[in-house]
Amino acid sequence: MTHPERHILGVSGGRDSAALAVYMRQHYPDLPLEYFFTDTGKELPEVYTFLDRLEGFLGKPILRLNPDRDFDFWLDEYGHFLPSARTRWCTRQLKLRPLEQWIRPDLESGTIIHSYVAIRADEPTREGYQATHPNMRVHLPLREAGIDRQGVIEMLDQADVGEPEYYKWRSRSGCTFCFFQQKIEWVRLAEHHPDRFEEAVGYEKTALKDGSPFTWSQGESLPELIEPARVEQIKADYERRVLRLRDRRNRNPLAAGLPESIDDIYGIDEASGGCVICHK
Repeated sequence: MTHPERHILGVSGGRDSAALAVYMRQHYPDLPLEYFFTDTGKELPEVYTFLDRLEGFLGKPILRLNPDRDFDFWLDEYGHFLPSARTRWCTRQLKLRPLEQWIRPDLESGTIIHSYVAIRADEPTREGYQATHPNMRVHLPLREAGIDRQGVIEMLDQADVGEPEYYKWRSRSGCTFCFFQQKIEWVRLAEHHPDRFEEAVGYEKTALKDGSPFTWSQGESLPELIEPARVEQIKADYERRVLRLRDRRNRNPLAAGLPESIDDIYGIDEASGGCVICHK
């Protein structure tokens, strides 16, 4: 008996998943791919602009999977405890749950679902989204094709899609409140989107008042983080790390394993940290 099949590709609003969508469009134009984006409702404005541009290249819409319960609902359910690296309820409830609700009926009816995930060839320790059902098949086309970070950037440029604008000031993830942000990125959020930063401050104040052990940025509250003297310190520390990395590359430019940029060191830990759906 032949089972029906579906082919799905999750677009996160980041460069890698966009490059995978471009790659699949170019190499498998006849594959009936369904592109989707799990929308938390708390994405940066640049994410939606980028998705519109990518849709123009793909020539078909990217389905928005909006969770039936939004960030504020789940924040209340979790007692106003902010999501953190230890309690990543935002990923679970706003990213994975809508996806699984979308595909579960077909999986349970016997449909084989092929999921295409954006893991690059230079990310050997990353596993990506794991199959949660025997009828799901996970594919890693970028890794299989030997496409690395530079290849991703070149592919997006050649397709005239480019990169999301937020990469100019943020290492990865288009979610406004991503707790994997560096401290420098919280500072930049305050500079680029002060209204979004103030929204994050409001959530944090409520969480602390209700007994949450977490702040958005480990070890200090957001108001503390943007005190003028602290901002100066954060920026100076960031610049020192940039100079150290450049010095390492200048002294040993051919060394294997050196990261491409400072954000590759101090951004999300690709091997164990971020959600593949959020950050790719």
